[in-house]
Amino acid sequence: MAFFTTTDGTEIFYKDWGSKSAQPIVFHHGWPLSADDWDAQMLYFLDKGFRVIAHDRRGHGRSTQTDTGNDMDTYVSDVLQLAEHLDLRNAVHIGHSTGGGEAARYAARARPGRIAKAVLVGAVPPIMIKSARNPGGLPKDVFDGFRSALAANRAQFYLDVASGPFYGFNRPGAKVYPGTIQNWWRQGMIGGAKAHYDCIAVFSETDFTEDLKSITVPTLVLHGEDDQVVPIADSAQLAIKLLKHGTLKTYPGYPHGMLTTHADVLNPDLLAFIKA
Repeated sequence: MAFFTTTDGTEIFYKDWGSKSAQPIVFHHGWPLSADDWDAQMLYFLDKGFRVIAHDRRGHGRSTQTDTGNDMDTYVSDVLQLAEHLDLRNAVHIGHSTGGGEAARYAARARPGRIAKAVLVGAVPPIMIKSARNPGGLPKDVFDGFRSALAANRAQFYLDVASGPFYGFNRPGAKVYPGTIQNWWRQGMIGGAKAHYDCIAVFSETDFTEDLKSITVPTLVLHGEDDQVVPIADSAQLAIKLLKHGTLKTYPGYPHGMLTTHADVLNPDLLAFIKA
């Protein structure tokens, strides 16, 4: 297992597979998961000859269960340091959900030559929470409910999320995979409750508008049209209008966790974008 230590002493777990001379793909996971959520993509792209890297965000997975620094600027600082530590150049950064926000802010701030392309999948940008400036967003009460459920019984809350809206398993006729539910729950429960609690505000209240405007590399935005966690109308459909070099592709009926449930479709689409 590989770790590196950030400037504030946080230990960040990461996976780094493949030839160090191959083009790197860096994966940014969603809340409250870990690098393991990218297994289907890492194995696929490793087989295609890429170098694949995924880290556990601070407070998540096997990284330090931090009680401070649980904010988007610090998350991205950790990724900037990881890119320096591994000397990643010409990398493709792919982020899902909260990780999509992380990837967007990284893309806006990365040193020249570090990033070649970005992909945002079911991603939270521009901003999720409802306000006068964002009238189509979700009410703060929704996220307060997340916090209350996490504080009251995190184990049951995570089971409910994975069993229902995350993968669309609550839809009539959906094929349910118990192992997928258990794997989501496993990843969530090895992270820190305090960091996960704090991250609810991060993914719901962080405004990525200026980040999206600042990204200069080609950016692919992928979103499921039946995403019950990050509704498409207030995320992908707004984000694409802010990107200089953005391409939007949507998937009818696909859920928030489509990278897992529909990896057979998503992976070739990602490969086509990377190779274009």
